[in-house]
Amino acid sequence: MVELLARLRLEGSLTLTLKVVPKSSCDEVIGFLDNGSLKVKVTAAPDKGKANAAVCALLASAFGVAQSKVELLRGLSSSTKQVRISA
Repeated sequence: MVELLARLRLEGSLTLTLKVVPKSSCDEVIGFLDNGSLKVKVTAAPDKGKANAAVCALLASAFGVAQSKVELLRGLSSSTKQVRISA
């Protein structure tokens, strides 16, 4: 995660592929999977965009940016998502 923070500061933005697990017991960034995607768990259910909003809020907090700086690029209704985080 430290490398990602440094890359965000250096390059100004990051594009990440996520594997999202909704309806989990807590909100947390787990780490990278073998396929290079970042596993993220959120307590919100995948209902009317609640899980997507929770993912954006969690990533904003983890990277120390405003929630408006986290943009969902792909995977609106999928557990595999692509996001862009801007510094």
